[in-house]
Amino acid sequence: MRNIELKARLTDLDAARKVAQAIATKRLGDQHQLDTYFRCRRGRLKIRQSNGLSAELVWYARPDQSGPKPSDYVLVPISNPESLKAALTAALGVFRVVEKRREIFLCGNVRIHLDEVKGLGRFLEFEAVLGPEMDDRAGRRQLEHLAGEFSLDAADLVHCSYADMLPSAPHRGSQ
Repeated sequence: MRNIELKARLTDLDAARKVAQAIATKRLGDQHQLDTYFRCRRGRLKIRQSNGLSAELVWYARPDQSGPKPSDYVLVPISNPESLKAALTAALGVFRVVEKRREIFLCGNVRIHLDEVKGLGRFLEFEAVLGPEMDDRAGRRQLEHLAGEFSLDAADLVHCSYADMLPSAPHRGSQ
């Protein structure tokens, strides 16, 4: 599976919410997410636990660069996240734990996330889901258009994962 993604710091969450509400084709609601990232040799590996939803093991590879970028990923539903987390912690070690509140909107095939990340602040993220009718180039164009709708400044673009932005202090469950 593949997305084209873009992430930016937000200075005004309320203004971004108004834009998202105006252009969204659907609002998917709010989630509290806990992402436990594990050390791995290639890409990023995490367990995502979301309130009221089943947990997922997520592996993804995405270049660290500003602006729209491709992300290749694999999602695996898991029924016992705490046991898997313990096994992966023992085998690989925890890299970081990211906790966030996420508002999710859809604009066609693009997921719009308004994130409040514990310890980091507020962010806007776009994920253009690709498929047979939507290639990388079309996904980039969509995100560039949305960046204009939200009046994003190039200086606000984020090149890496939230996990990479957090300080390297020990986190619960790390060994």
